[in-house]
Amino acid sequence: MQYGYFDDEAKEYVITRPDTPTSWSNYLGSTEYGAVITNNAGGYGFYKSGAQGRFMRLRFNSIPMDQPGRYFYLRDMESGDYWSASWQPVGKPLDKFKSECRHGTAYTKITSEYEGIKSETKYYVPLGQTFEYWRLKVTNTGSKKRKLRAFSYCEFSNQWNTTQDQVNLQYSIFIVKGEKSAPNMLRYSIHENLYIQHQKNPAINDYMSEWIALAGAPMTGFDTSREAFIGTYGNYKEPAAVLKGECSNSEAFGDNSCGTVQADIELNPGETKEIMVLLGIGDANVEGKKTVEEFGTFERADQEFEKLIKNWHSKLNSFSAVTPDEDINHTVNMWGLYNCLITFAWSRAASLVYNGERDGLGYRDSVQDILGVSAAIPQEAEERLVRLLSGQFSNGGALPVISKDFEAGKQKMIPAEKFRSDDCQWFFNAVPCFVAETGNFDFFNRVVPYADKGEDTVYGHLKQALLFNLERMGKDGLPCGLLADWNDCLKLGYHGESLFVAFQLRLGLTTYADISKRLGKNDEADWALSERKKLDENIQKKCWDGKWFIWAIAEDGTVYGTQSIEEGQIYFNTQVWSVLSGAATPEQMKTCLESVKEKLATPYGLMLCAPPFIYASRDIMSSVVYLPGIKENAGIFNHTQGWGIIAEIMNGNGDRAYEYCKAALPATYNTKAEIRQSEPYVIGQTTYSTYSKRPGNTRVSWLSGAATWNYYSITQYMLGIRPQYNGLLIDPCIKHDWDGFKVERRWRKMNLHIEVKNPSHVSKGIEYIEIDGKRIDSSTIPAELLKDGSTIIAVMGKNALPVENERM
Repeated sequence: MQYGYFDDEAKEYVITRPDTPTSWSNYLGSTEYGAVITNNAGGYGFYKSGAQGRFMRLRFNSIPMDQPGRYFYLRDMESGDYWSASWQPVGKPLDKFKSECRHGTAYTKITSEYEGIKSETKYYVPLGQTFEYWRLKVTNTGSKKRKLRAFSYCEFSNQWNTTQDQVNLQYSIFIVKGEKSAPNMLRYSIHENLYIQHQKNPAINDYMSEWIALAGAPMTGFDTSREAFIGTYGNYKEPAAVLKGECSNSEAFGDNSCGTVQADIELNPGETKEIMVLLGIGDANVEGKKTVEEFGTFERADQEFEKLIKNWHSKLNSFSAVTPDEDINHTVNMWGLYNCLITFAWSRAASLVYNGERDGLGYRDSVQDILGVSAAIPQEAEERLVRLLSGQFSNGGALPVISKDFEAGKQKMIPAEKFRSDDCQWFFNAVPCFVAETGNFDFFNRVVPYADKGEDTVYGHLKQALLFNLERMGKDGLPCGLLADWNDCLKLGYHGESLFVAFQLRLGLTTYADISKRLGKNDEADWALSERKKLDENIQKKCWDGKWFIWAIAEDGTVYGTQSIEEGQIYFNTQVWSVLSGAATPEQMKTCLESVKEKLATPYGLMLCAPPFIYASRDIMSSVVYLPGIKENAGIFNHTQGWGIIAEIMNGNGDRAYEYCKAALPATYNTKAEIRQSEPYVIGQTTYSTYSKRPGNTRVSWLSGAATWNYYSITQYMLGIRPQYNGLLIDPCIKHDWDGFKVERRWRKMNLHIEVKNPSHVSKGIEYIEIDGKRIDSSTIPAELLKDGSTIIAVMGKNALPVENERM
């Protein structure tokens, strides 16, 4: 079933049926002033923190899952009929109510038609501002004059700390005050701040107050009390004020507040009128008044919208492609990168599922997020990398979360049992990617403090990351799993051994050796390669099970992930990372990838393990608490799907890589959205596998490491446009029947036009490359041969050039 379509030219996803299987969401604003909004105008807003700065309320895990939100109600003053400008919350019959939602780059537009009235609402936050626009344009498409009344509605939090707001009701319902402060403005304040002389919220370092204003028409009524507007026994579908036809001009004093301004609109046939709501934080008489004076005209609102579009589209133009597959085009040209940018900005802090309690930057996820955004926002990527490097302790381990008030050099060393084994190994993916993207090889020499004490170069931080794991090895010579490796459901015991981290460590040693040689530190390179040799011997001695690599070794010596056990026989991560790290022999690579295909591949993606755990002890495999086929218990963990694609590409199997890509690609499900249910334009954290009773269902959209690896695997491995330290590698691995593809790539401030031709219909292999008409016999184009506007033509064939790949 199809609910919408991709409009790549406008960089929008267009929802043509509002009754989507779940609420399909988008993001507005920035990490300073952010918002989640859905196709039915549901969602919430927050300032700096989804949990500590929540100024608009949402009740999580409700039905529908997105209420309340940012609503406009419209009432015909003659007939008494009323509806909402978005389909919900009133929910008029869809044979009479037509609706279209366009989710774009940090804005959402909802157009609806009902009973001769067309409305268009547009929601966005101007760049760098702490307020939002709700613009309502209404057109009379009928043949008689219409008298309408419009009501805005949102629900403000009583206390910006969401737990205090929704749980501590013996306190929070007694502190809110709402009042009219100007002819077209309402003012809201939390009395605790007035009483304590505007004491600041320590988590967000600012005052807890809001304002809402109306532009384009006089305010003919208002409500600041939720109970007055909705009614004691009312609801969002049938608010008392809309039923009655007028607000009561209520001023909240305790209990709950809402943002309702009332405006009258008279329309002749064919006539269009527009009103506008501005909603922001701060004192209405100060920040509110100043904002309305500067931004409260339609002309200024138009200018701010154009600035917003230009800003976002410039980031998305860092990479675009035309391939034979439209689903890949949708992903590459808009939603894949946009998903990466939103995830980079919000980490895992705020969505329709994340309630904001995961404030700050989750360490391992945030390091990986760098891979997806280095080309689009290199400066921000560098700032984030430095911040994350400074979250590394002098012993080489890392803080699990970098909080908003984190200060390098002042952190207390966490207990040994709190360290995770994989955190800093992700730097061996992220740092080389960033350096190759920007060409700033001197970044390795940049001095960055440690979290607790001292400082070192980035290169030195990488050495400490290696030493951290090398100094914490188990009895079989593999890295200890510590509190957890990537899989938080795996409890091996502190001294249990993680093969996944062993493969990460191997990649790290290889990468460090390469960097060392380039820095002229040959002794360090020799050290790293000698450590790698020892690690390789230990891996081969203990970890090959005949058809695949084992999962892990528990503290008591029990080996998991073998053919001899019934549950969790095969683990996906260790198979693909044996390839990504170069640890697998050629024969092992082919064998274990065939086992992945046979035992883990489903029509919806690659399962994390199989068969699921049913009887295992939760003390070791805590994933047993999940139903079979969900999340870590033989579910399809979308974070890992890109690894499977990359592994098959390193194996030279473009057809299978394409198959795996399409199975998990959100856009693939646009015409069968009832299967995936989640948004077909962005990634989800987890998909139910064929071991579940609902295979293909996807949950926890937007904020996931899956966004980065999905986009990265397509752009840098499948399409094969992969920056190196000294040049640009062209090494695609595609479905063999593709004739080729075109890419526009921004690299080191140069806009490059790339065309890959595949006359021989091979999956992999470049025979020659032409740069601006000059042929070179190398798959890597030296950076000095390129200039802004260069045209690159790469021809694939069976007589392939050797590939000199400097990094994974």
